[in-house]
Amino acid sequence: MVKKLLPYLVVGLLIGIIVIIFLSLAKTQQMVVIKEGNLEKKPLHIELGKYQDSDCGMVINELSYASQIIAPDGKTWFFHDHGDFVHWLADKPFKDEAVIWVMSRDTHKWIDAKKAFYTLDEVTPMDYGFGAYEKKDNSKIMINYETMRLKILRGETMRNPKIRKQILGK
Repeated sequence: MVKKLLPYLVVGLLIGIIVIIFLSLAKTQQMVVIKEGNLEKKPLHIELGKYQDSDCGMVINELSYASQIIAPDGKTWFFHDHGDFVHWLADKPFKDEAVIWVMSRDTHKWIDAKKAFYTLDEVTPMDYGFGAYEKKDNSKIMINYETMRLKILRGETMRNPKIRKQILGK
């Protein structure tokens, strides 16, 4: 009789374990991908480890290359590499009206992406290589927002081995 019940007990035990796993996953805190209601269009606080890049889906664990895009209706999206926000924004109907904030590498504060200066050769989370700066440093090669945007859309980034070699001279 035990031999006949054993398969049912094993199946019941497995189903119970699966149910417990799903219930525990449902209780975990969801990642933040978008926030609504930012009508002032100011940069929002990003809690590390709880926000997710809206383009690639990776968790934002560091702010050095982080950015935020705010739509005219106050919806805010978050990114951990400037290349991600450029790709994500390219086909959005509000791309020209969006407010874009980037974390400055020199002043460590949120600055207007369109007024920032960008380096080409940094080690960024997604290997695009663009770091944003509030102040222009003449000892570095720096480009403006529009040039940075075009380079990303054309694939002229550190992700491209030919471009990487050209930039680094190696």
